[in-house]
Amino acid sequence: MPPILQIRNLCKDFGALRAVNGVSLEVAQGEMFGLLGPNGAGKTTLLSIVAGLLEPSAGEVFIDGKRFLGRERDLKRLIGIVPQDLAIYGELTARENLRFFGQLYGLGDRALENRVDEILRAVGLIDRAGERVGTFSGGMKRRLNFGAGLVHEPRLLLLDEPTAGVDPQSRSHIFEEVRQRNAAGLTVVYTSHYMEEVQALCPRIGIIDVGKLVACDSLLNLLGALPGLIRFKVDKVSSGMRRRLGELGDVRDKEAQVLELECRAVKSTLVQLLAILTDEKVELKSLEMEEPNLERVFLHLTGRALRD
Repeated sequence: MPPILQIRNLCKDFGALRAVNGVSLEVAQGEMFGLLGPNGAGKTTLLSIVAGLLEPSAGEVFIDGKRFLGRERDLKRLIGIVPQDLAIYGELTARENLRFFGQLYGLGDRALENRVDEILRAVGLIDRAGERVGTFSGGMKRRLNFGAGLVHEPRLLLLDEPTAGVDPQSRSHIFEEVRQRNAAGLTVVYTSHYMEEVQALCPRIGIIDVGKLVACDSLLNLLGALPGLIRFKVDKVSSGMRRRLGELGDVRDKEAQVLELECRAVKSTLVQLLAILTDEKVELKSLEMEEPNLERVFLHLTGRALRD
């Protein structure tokens, strides 16, 4: 079975700016793939090309093993996109919005009405189906925007910041709906600034920066690329303790009687650390542990400088 999505050496130029620069990746059928990057890194441009909304300057996209030039209707129907900016109509009702998007993909009659009802229930808006979307809260609009990308039953769903700026309840609802759809076989490419969402949802993650794919690996391998940290304060720092700690990992002085130990396995290292402190008769005053997480990996690969 071919990957549902293949991207080969994709580039996109806007004048002198190269927004996407030689990106190649694959997403398997039924996968939940995370795509991360700073603002302006090229994520939205990449998704727009995959959805057929932009033409690439170079490179190729394949959908379900077939080359996709953005005009093939049979391939376009396999793709659903939920853009970061709301793509719904405030003067229409929730039902009319979903009916409109379904008709764009050739759905009609009873099949369309049944599908619209199913999506309205899924996004928690069946009781508000007949109300104008312009009267909805931000969270309700975001949920309807999400539903519009599902109404034609795509096989590949592209989510560009689907929970941006919404209330915790709506975010949780969208989050769980994405998880359920993926469990039922829908392939999802998920971008978000909420690292905890991507870490919880996506077993494999790509990180794009300045238009280039700087990392693409399993979550476990990405987390394994960074060490954990143990920070602790003691009543004294003996030479024997310092020597023995050096055998566990890199030790740094942070401030008076506060040390930081960089290590690969935080939990097992902590056991050894406590044994050393006991042997050396050193009293532990405070302790903090920091396991590797996706945010640390992201900052390590892309830097900490603010970008516009």
